[in-house]
Amino acid sequence: MLTVRLDDGLHQTSALNGLTVLTEVLPGVRSAAVGIWVRSASAHEPRPKMGASHLLEHMVFKGTERRSARQIALELEVRGGSLDAFTSRDHTSYQAHGLDADLPLAVEILTDLVRRPLLREADLIPERNVVLEEINGMVDTPDDLVFELHAETLWPEHPYGYSILGTPETVGALAAGDLQALHRAGYYRGNCVIAAAGNVNHDQLLTVLEREGWFEGAAPEPARAPVGASPAVRGVERREARDTTQTHIVFGTDTFPYADLRRYPLAMLINAFGGGMSSRLFQRIREDLGLAYAIYAYHQFYRSAGTLGVYVGTQPATGDQAADAIREEFRKLAREGLSAEEADDARRQLKGQVMLSLESPQSRMHRLAGTVLHGEPYRTLDTVLQEIDAVTRDQIAAVAGEFFVPERLAVVRLGQGK
Repeated sequence: MLTVRLDDGLHQTSALNGLTVLTEVLPGVRSAAVGIWVRSASAHEPRPKMGASHLLEHMVFKGTERRSARQIALELEVRGGSLDAFTSRDHTSYQAHGLDADLPLAVEILTDLVRRPLLREADLIPERNVVLEEINGMVDTPDDLVFELHAETLWPEHPYGYSILGTPETVGALAAGDLQALHRAGYYRGNCVIAAAGNVNHDQLLTVLEREGWFEGAAPEPARAPVGASPAVRGVERREARDTTQTHIVFGTDTFPYADLRRYPLAMLINAFGGGMSSRLFQRIREDLGLAYAIYAYHQFYRSAGTLGVYVGTQPATGDQAADAIREEFRKLAREGLSAEEADDARRQLKGQVMLSLESPQSRMHRLAGTVLHGEPYRTLDTVLQEIDAVTRDQIAAVAGEFFVPERLAVVRLGQGK
């Protein structure tokens, strides 16, 4: 194993089998957060298996070789801790947060979930029903469903456009053997990243991980490659009729992966465009025109691509007016970029978001894991802030001129009418 010091209180160990372990000590806290990220998720699924990674994430909690489902639920909870799991496009994560003294127990439980699940056929039917209810809940929530439809519109033939939850048909067809095969294909040591932050000791964590078998094997187990990039569909409009009291509209397009440092000017543009009460969209669409209660801009990054967009919920009768006004704001931003004052405000807002996002052990843990998952070198907080300060108005204008052009946008409208 090779251990290096990345910063004060921050260490990274690379094992011979390919596993990466990172820790960050946070003075003054008595808690710890630890997580295991598996580079296996919805982006690795073929269309007929859509939702398999998410169902597997559910199934590992039904019991392991060493723990019953009840033990998994109780062991940290009765000590005031928490246990969570998330399936995203590029990876699935299992995380625990609790007292620092319970870190070894948290590692044991997470190891059981990731490395030793039973995945029994008998547990599949009830857990499949739980996931089907989750899908039904999303379908019955228009302001969630419209984002599913938008992703599908951008990437109809690429896994970034598939539903993470799956569909009733694909989830209903999955068998325990499918989940077991998925587990064998992705849940191996070299395909994992382990990160911890809080009142943690790197060497002690390595001792616990070694006891749990994480460093076994001298031969490298190469990590699963990210899915390849695919051009998104642009400049289309899709309307889905639904008996809703509001019309829900998403305007959006593909951008670039997280590792692209243009993410800083893009984040500044998103803040200025629709990131709060002072943003252009809030002031124009809500305050001046009174066309919406909820309107915001967003961006999201994956390993091989990214997205930006705008969501608005408006009355059916004012849907066209709202859409026209939003397109005009896109056009203006693409043409003019940000004023000097707007750029300065957006810069301060982004720096504040970055600093405030790192105030908990969980957020620090996520940041550590993200550097490895996205293939980036670790940057200190001061370096990140300097990079944000270095963004010029010309760089902002270039990103605006390429990605905020109305003709590039895919638009999905969900609600009453044609």
